[in-house]
Parts: sequence; structure tokens; C-alpha cells
Amino acid sequence: MKVYQTNEIKNIALLGSAGSGKTTLAESMLYEAGIIKRRGSVEAKNTVCDYFPVELEYGYSVFPTVFHVEWNNKKLNIIDCPGADDFVGGAITSLNVTDQAVILINGQYGPEVGTQNNFRYTEKLGKPVIFLINQLDSEKCDFDNIINNMKDIYGNKCVQIQYPLETGPNFHSLIDVLLMKKYSWKPEGGVPTIEDIPAEEMAKAMELHKALVEAAAENDEELMEKFFEEETLTEDEMRMGIRKGLVTRSIFPVFCVCAGKDMGVRRLMEFLGNVVPFVSDMPKVHNARGEEVTPDTNGPESLYFFKTAMEPHIGEVCYFKVMSGSVKPGDDLSNADRGSKERIAQIYACAGSNRIPVDQLNAGDIGCTVKLKDVKTGNTLNGKGTEQHFNFIKYPNSKYSRAIKAVNAADTEKMMAALLKMRQEDPTWVVEQSKELRQTIVHGQGEFHLRTLKWRMENNEKIPVTFEEPKIPYRETITKKAKAEYRHKKQSGGAGQFGEVHLIVEPYAEGMPDPVSYNFNGQEFKMNIKSKEEVDLPWGGKLVFINSVVGGAIDLRFMPAILKGVMDCMEHGPLTGSYARDVRVVVYDGKMHPVDSNELSFTLAARHAFSDAFKQAGPKILEPIYDLEVYVPADYMGDVMSDLQGRRALIMGMDSEAGYQKLQAKIPLKELSNYSISLSSLTGGRASFTTKFSSYELVPNDIQNKLIADHEAETKDED
Repeated sequence: MKVYQTNEIKNIALLGSAGSGKTTLAESMLYEAGIIKRRGSVEAKNTVCDYFPVELEYGYSVFPTVFHVEWNNKKLNIIDCPGADDFVGGAITSLNVTDQAVILINGQYGPEVGTQNNFRYTEKLGKPVIFLINQLDSEKCDFDNIINNMKDIYGNKCVQIQYPLETGPNFHSLIDVLLMKKYSWKPEGGVPTIEDIPAEEMAKAMELHKALVEAAAENDEELMEKFFEEETLTEDEMRMGIRKGLVTRSIFPVFCVCAGKDMGVRRLMEFLGNVVPFVSDMPKVHNARGEEVTPDTNGPESLYFFKTAMEPHIGEVCYFKVMSGSVKPGDDLSNADRGSKERIAQIYACAGSNRIPVDQLNAGDIGCTVKLKDVKTGNTLNGKGTEQHFNFIKYPNSKYSRAIKAVNAADTEKMMAALLKMRQEDPTWVVEQSKELRQTIVHGQGEFHLRTLKWRMENNEKIPVTFEEPKIPYRETITKKAKAEYRHKKQSGGAGQFGEVHLIVEPYAEGMPDPVSYNFNGQEFKMNIKSKEEVDLPWGGKLVFINSVVGGAIDLRFMPAILKGVMDCMEHGPLTGSYARDVRVVVYDGKMHPVDSNELSFTLAARHAFSDAFKQAGPKILEPIYDLEVYVPADYMGDVMSDLQGRRALIMGMDSEAGYQKLQAKIPLKELSNYSISLSSLTGGRASFTTKFSSYELVPNDIQNKLIADHEAETKDED
């Protein structure tokens, strides 16, 4: 295989909603390029891109699949991304290491929520976009309506390159207004017949051609001047203008294709090869220090590993992008993240489940390797004298969580090892061993996402597991001030134990002044502050600990022990055993014994005194509240709002965004537990949502009473 230079390489991500036909398109592209001799299909479970057992089981892409085609002496590295929103991590990974997005639109439905999500990711990352309307042979396809919807959503940047003469089962021809030709296919697709545009279509074709010429000219001053003078551009000038417009996201070309019948695919590939930006045309990537890194073949060698796949009979296959320099088999590199050394035994060009050995890959190229000792997803390998490090991929917050447990306790260690291994393949699977909840929690992007993890655990790893609803990380706090005292006294022969602590607790708020005095039952307690310690609690909130003991009632050396007793109680709140937060504790008096007092005595006295005071101080349970954004088609808005109100959500606002409604709300974490399933059911899978932690708020009294009763019953059972 030829060694391609940076200015001959193009990296492209195939995006689109589930069912838009990305894997089918990939199959036709591989066939057209001669990589495969026969096109497979998702239904027959024999495609190049969907080859993992879980993908064959569900008939969905679960992982992004890298393949390449050689076309007109250029190398197109293409990543077929999963369409389901649950597997969004694959799309985000792919967009970060490619330079061009091709977003497929299902001709039966037009732009969907998944289309919107993908477009937002391209917007955030500044990636060029080509829209591809697929499945034009569907009876439900209304091409003109789709174009109108796209212009409503994306504006006049959407510029048609092609339009079909007819949609539905009789689709077999289209007009290309860039080349001003008619393309027709026989029923088996493949190589088209190219003819002049029929007279009856010329007026429409000329109108669209003029709009395309104008859109191309707008991206270059010289082209604009020529357009004003001659009202036209040559094909090459149009290509140059479109390429510049793609880079600046000033133009979103719209193509037509029927991937299942291999109609329009060859023309699309010509456009990808001739027009879309090369690696060298795109803005430079920044390393972790914020420095620009030029994709220069003659620069220092640096590889970024963006994906790991666990393949049967092979083990780990590690996919990388050459950020700088070039890589050859036998290169010795150092891992910038782990400090280890690696030798690259062999490098491959990717073709789905197939790998083609190559002698060299240059800056900007994408490849894979096997049998590395200590490389994980997100690591950077550098050549001698290079210290690059990349961490530019940011994944969305999790939306769905479950506690996972091995059916056989003896398998727990194996289960954890398998979970960590699977997270290398999909970083949006997040594994958390919660000391607070005493559960192992797996977080993902949705119910289907975690169901896939469970399927793989049981079928690939042979470890039966169960899912449970995770406990909620409640917090406890107080709403008023209270005082308590406790004497710990124990005599058991020899030295005894003695410690007495008098303390006051009250709610703490940031910036509140130090206490001067307190009044309880008509008695005033004046404070004489000796020391103050502010503890930022690991679980959020603060503990402010004040020593106001006068006259040496408690020796200063026992204060750390008293603080320890208070912290012990904060870690196991008196109401439900949840962490306590935002409390100010003032130790104002006490007693000690010259012989029997020790640190343990004061720790125990403080623990009891704090617990008693806490229970008298209007204790309340706090629950985590999340900011929720739901993207939903307008016709489902009423159902979604009703469902949210039944989940104790507070609607904060509504907005229209790109053809969809955006609903903003605050919702308790407890009510988010099965929200992804409910939302999918309510909207037929056409809505999506994002969440972000907002704050802790008081739970309603009826829920608090139930939580306390449940905790008491649970602790009684444990006793």
C-alpha cells in the first residue's frame, strides 16, 4: 500500500441517527473502492463495520469502526459512528480525531433529534459538515419537505448539490447542480450513466446552480469579484470556494444517496476526494499545554490513542492518530501518561475487522497496532526527545446509572477487571465504587447502553451480573441552633476514661459572621473564640469548628480529638446515615480529669454531644438536584411536561432551537432513575436529554419521614 503524505489524507466521520444507514453506506463505499468484493448488509450480519458479537446480536452499531478507502490517489480514513444516542461517546471520539463530518439524514423522517445532537457536536468542535439524504427509495420520503425543514433549522448555509428526479421505489436518477449533469442507475446501482440535464429540469437546475455558485463565491474575495463580473465560476473555482466554506462552516452541502442500492455513492466519494479539506487545511490541534501542534511528517513523532477494541483471538487492538512525525514498525516510543516504554511491532491501515500491514503512517493519518504492553485509551506515545500530551476529548455527563453486582460473590474481582477493560473500549461507561453508598455503580448514557454492558459481561466474559437501582447520596443538615453536652466516663481498673464536652451547633452559610453570643431558654452564652477551623468536606459543603473554651476547662491538646468525634458523626449522619454538611460547631465548655482524660474519651464525648445537638437542631435531609435539558419535537411537548411534573421537576424555561423544543428544568436525582426509558417511550425515541448536577435541596417532609423510617428498619435488620 502506498505511503500517503499529510496533504493526501482526509479523515471523515459518518454520523446520523440510528437507522439512517451509516453502516450500509460504509459497505457501499468499501465496495466502490474495491476493498471488498461483495456488499454485506446489517440484516445478514455480514458487514465490515458491525462485527462485534453484541452488534450482531442487537443489529446496531455499538462502537465506532475505522476503515479506509483509496480514491483518486488520496486516502480517506472514515469512521462509522454508532447512531443511538446511548453510544454518543463513539461519535464524540470520532469527531475529535477527524476533520470532516458527513451527517446522514433518513429520507423517511428528515432531521431527527439525533441529527440535532450530532450537529451540535460538530458546532462545538468547529468541524465542517456535509448533509447526506439517504433512503430516497422509501415510500415515505418527501425530499422537498426535508429540504425545507433543513433550511428552517440550519438556514441558508444548507446548499443543494443534488436533487432526485423522483423518490420512492422508483428512485434511480438525480440532477447534480455542481457538475450540471443527470446521473442514472440500473436496478443494481454502482457505476452511473451520466447525461445532460433534460430540458424540463434545466430551469430548476440553473436556479440551484446559481445559488451554489453564489454560496461558493462568498468564501473568497477573488471568487466574489469574478462572480460579480461574470455571474459564474468554473468547476475548480467552485470546488475551491466550497472547500473554504466547509472549513469555516459557511456552507453545508447537501447530497443525495441510496446507500442500500449503491446509488450516488461513487459521486459522493468523488466529492470527498476532490473537495473536502485535507488534514493540512484544518485548524491545528492543541496539546495539553495549550500549544499548537502542526501535523508535520518531518516533525517529532507523536501518536494519540483514541480507541481500544478487545477482539477475540487477538486481544487489544489500539487505534491511533499520528499527531506529528511518522511512525514505522519497530519504533521505540515512550508513554507520556504512564511513563512506560513501548515498541511498535507492526502498524496497520484499518478496514473494519480487517487490518492491512503498512510500512509507514505519516502525520494526520489514522492506523492501529496490537500487542502493546501498557497503552490505554487517551494515552500519547512520543518519540525520543518529545514531550507531547493530548487530552482534547471531553465526554458528556452520564444519564443513567445502575448498581452492579456479580451473581456469585466469588466473581466480584473478575467483574471489576472486566468493567475496567470495557471502559477502555467506551469511556462513557463510568465505573464508581461508592464508599458512601456501599455499591459499585456503573454510569452510562442510557438504559440500552448499560444493557449492552450487561450482555457483554454475561456473554463475552461469562460473568452473570444483576442490576439494581442505585441508592441516592442524600445529605443531612440542620435548620436551627441547638446545644448539648455529654460526659464520657468509664472506670475499669487502673486508668479510666473521662471526657466532657459542651457544644452548640447551628446551620452554616458561606460568609456568615463569627458568633458573639447565643441565647438558650433565656440564658446567654458569650463566645470567646480561641481558634477556628474550616473543613471543606470531601462530599461537599463545610464544617466550621470553633474552639471557645475558656479557663482551661479542656486542654488544647484534646481539640483535634473532639473535631475527630464530630467528623465521625458527620460521616454517618444521625437521620439516615448519610453524610452531613454545612454545620458550625462551637465547643464552649467541658471538663477533664488530670489522670483519666485522653483523646479517645473526648472523641467519644464529642460524638455523642454532636449527635444529640444535631437531632434537636431541626435536622433535614437534602437530596441532589440536577439541571435537566430535554430536546423534544413540539408535538410531544405536553406529554413530556406532564411526565416531568409528576417527577417533582420544576420547569425553568422553554425555548425553540433548530426545529425542536428545548425544555429546561430542575429535577431530583431520585426521579431521574428511569427517565431515559420513560422519555424514549413517550416520544418514540425522538427526544434526548442532558443532565448536570446543580445543588442539594431539602426533601419534602413526607419523603423525609419515609427515608428515616426505612433507615431505622434497615439498621434494625442489620442488628
